Amino acid sequence: MKRTVTVLGGDMRQVRLAGLLIEDGWDVITWGLEQGDGPNQAPLKQALAAELLILPLPVCRAGLLNLPLTDTELSAEQLWPRLRYDQLLLGGMTGELSERLMVDFGLTLLDYYGREELQVANAIPTAEGAIQLAMESTEQTIHASRCLVIGYGRIGRLLAERLGALGARVTASARRYADLAWIDARGFRSVHTSALAGELDQFDLIFNTVPAPILDAGSLRETKESCVILDLASAPGGVDLDAARQLGRRATSAPGLPGKVAPRSAAAAIRDSIYHILEERGEPI
Repeated sequence: MKRTVTVLGGDMRQVRLAGLLIEDGWDVITWGLEQGDGPNQAPLKQALAAELLILPLPVCRAGLLNLPLTDTELSAEQLWPRLRYDQLLLGGMTGELSERLMVDFGLTLLDYYGREELQVANAIPTAEGAIQLAMESTEQTIHASRCLVIGYGRIGRLLAERLGALGARVTASARRYADLAWIDARGFRSVHTSALAGELDQFDLIFNTVPAPILDAGSLRETKESCVILDLASAPGGVDLDAARQLGRRATSAPGLPGKVAPRSAAAAIRDSIYHILEERGEPI
């Protein structure tokens, strides 16, 4: 008999995750997912009684549990004292929260998003979603477009390859010389991220994957007015969106694409990561 698991808040990824767990035979209840038609909805008191709690990705925003699919707010600091030390909490992008909860409340919070297998799986819908947004935002084909991918991590690699497969003229930037070598080896044009100045006026599409300031007002001023700029990085992002608006540039922040363009695939990746955690802890699946 499977343990009871609560899927507590989150976006459509968590809705689909709840459905996948039910398909696998788990006893699942949900809270905070009513606007996404989350299955087996229950009152908060009942939801918090489960042995296993799956928290959102990210767990919190501005001190509140991440609850985009409900009008209810729940302060994280009001939540933690209501939980028990014998429960297992699994959340995404937990940062320093895991250590603090153990110290202050004796709670075990593990990060399912921090695992490499999930981040690789997450990069696939991010790359596909970025190309979808680009195609919707421009009047020309990806084929023959001059594209810049800033950052050559998991997302940057997959995105560059898919753009290249569509016939784009791809330039990718990185700071590590090993990454620059891989960019060259893949047949793309490489440029050091610190040397982007003077290069930006040639691109039709720019995709930023670096969560640090990259395209400021000065850099954006160099871009073509027709250039479409997509910031895929998580907060704080890498594009000065206010400056882009003032300059009349078409820049869009697009974090969290997996939950928007492929929630079921993203949920399956989260489920697999959770199963891996439970397996490594010697707990039943």
